[in-house]
Amino acid sequence: QVQLVESGGGLVQAGGSLRLSCAASGRTFSINTMGWFRQDPGKAREFVAGINWGDRSTYYASSVKGRFTISRDNAKNTVYLLMNSLKPGDTADYYCAAGRSNTIYYAIDYDYWGQGTQVTVSS
Repeated sequence: QVQLVESGGGLVQAGGSLRLSCAASGRTFSINTMGWFRQDPGKAREFVAGINWGDRSTYYASSVKGRFTISRDNAKNTVYLLMNSLKPGDTADYYCAAGRSNTIYYAIDYDYWGQGTQVTVSS
């Protein structure tokens, strides 16, 4: 099993920045990909960004490309999501996920999930 704990959410004005963190523990050697998803109540969970644990290749949703950056610190088993130029439309609960496969974009392909952290962007 892998445990994921997110932190860093909060309230920020439009145009501001936040950095989310996701610390992984447990059987982290089994992880090949990690990703960030977000979800509004009543809507499907949406892919935001992903990173391949081995080669560090990164992937982004078109809605956040150029504004968000995903990165990882292997020594700390931690993945970060730096969110710049935030917009009210970025308001959602953000979830960290880890997967044993190399698939990046689909929530169903991830095996472990954090509890979520709320991000609210005011206009």
